[in-house]
Amino acid sequence: MVIQKETKSCGQVVEEWKEFVWNPRTHQFMGRTGTSWAFILLFYLVFYGFLTAMFTLTMWVMLQTVSDHTPKYQDRLTTPGLMIRPKTENLDVIVNVSDTESWDQHVQKLNKFLEPYNDSIQAQKNDVCRPGRYYEQPDNGVLNYPKRACQFNRTQLGDCSGIGDPTHYGYSTGQPCVFIKMNRVINFYAGANQSMNVTCVGKRPRHSRDKGKPIAETGRDEDAENLGHFVMFPANGSIDLMYFPYYGKKFHVNYTQPLVAVKFLNVTPNVEVNVECRINAANIATDDERDKFAGRVAFKLRINKT
Repeated sequence: MVIQKETKSCGQVVEEWKEFVWNPRTHQFMGRTGTSWAFILLFYLVFYGFLTAMFTLTMWVMLQTVSDHTPKYQDRLTTPGLMIRPKTENLDVIVNVSDTESWDQHVQKLNKFLEPYNDSIQAQKNDVCRPGRYYEQPDNGVLNYPKRACQFNRTQLGDCSGIGDPTHYGYSTGQPCVFIKMNRVINFYAGANQSMNVTCVGKRPRHSRDKGKPIAETGRDEDAENLGHFVMFPANGSIDLMYFPYYGKKFHVNYTQPLVAVKFLNVTPNVEVNVECRINAANIATDDERDKFAGRVAFKLRINKT
């Protein structure tokens, strides 16, 4: 015998729902009395309050072991990398001499980048340091803050300073300036008390070299020929020891990184040239093939002329 389920009308369903939400006979709200709801709310208040207090205490204890000025762990970055300015996508510096828009963006970026290096700003904020030695500023038990930085004046960049330069860093004449800078590493004594400099060569990436070509010929292939001559500022691409060590962004408030400007004089036009620049320093390895930015940087340069 089949028992048919009683079909409830819409009004009955609504009444049952109203009674579930608030039952006037038992004074229950959603199936629980006021006392039951109070105990539940008290439980969760205590439970989440305890979790919040435990999380806050854990964070406070952890922050006591962290310095506001120096990263706790720096062992993953032992070799500073190099980077170029103007900063472009894929590190491609492409200039069309006859098209102002193709190089004006580079000029605007360089103007903004070099503004802190203006001689007047450097004289106001930074010290005249003794070349050839590190500018150490130890705390000696008392927080020495902020640290002073050595002047790197824009005029040291010579023909690439952009000061009163009608050629716009050489971009309007097909002789562009590319700036090389070393990434900052806190408390790193670059050079190990010996002189250091940046050198650049025309060099095809390893994966694109001709098969069987000796690696000793690196920098002497067609890219080297197409690269032509160039000059560096400061002379010989030198980087002085006095700009090290770097003490961190909060300590070294007005620190400006030393730069090396490379002015390419006669790059073969309408040809893409691979360029690699590296820092020559006693304590900076530049031969790690797993890290192409360790102590070096590779970029492409193309000067289009019609």
